[in-house]
Amino acid sequence: MPTTLATIKKEMESRIGSKITLVAQTGRKRQTRHSGTLTETYPAVFIVDLDQDDKSCERVSYSYTDILTQTVEIEFI
Repeated sequence: MPTTLATIKKEMESRIGSKITLVAQTGRKRQTRHSGTLTETYPAVFIVDLDQDDKSCERVSYSYTDILTQTVEIEFI
C-alpha cells in the first residue's frame, strides 16, 4: 500500500484505462461496491466511469486521500 499521496497519484496515472473495482465505506458498517474503468486523474481526485450494470450513476470520483485513509479500497483487474 503506498504511503504518500504522490505515490498514489503516480500509480493511478500509470493505470489510466484499466478496469478497477472500488469498495467505498459509506457509513457505519455500510459499503458500496463499484466496478468500471479508470478514465481521468486530476491533482486531487480521480474519476471512474462505471459499468452499465450499475444503474445508480454513470461515473464516480474519489480523492487520493480516500485511498490513503483506506476509506476507499481499490483493486485493478
